[in-house]
Amino acid sequence: MSTMVAIGAGIAVFTGIGAGVGIGIATAKAAEAIAKQPEAEAKISKALLLGAALAEATAIYGFVIALLVILFLG
Repeated sequence: MSTMVAIGAGIAVFTGIGAGVGIGIATAKAAEAIAKQPEAEAKISKALLLGAALAEATAIYGFVIALLVILFLG
């Protein structure tokens, strides 16, 4: 049973990979957009920060779920 708990917790932590990739892609696209339209930098930066915060929250939720799986099922 403890092996299954460890596997489940490991899978839950993989949400951090998705968040990292998502933030990287969003940052690259924001840099491209600012290069094309420098006058829209404030709006682009605001949208980028909001998106990065939401993506990072997803990673934190995955980490919390992994901890809960270990604590309550392990």
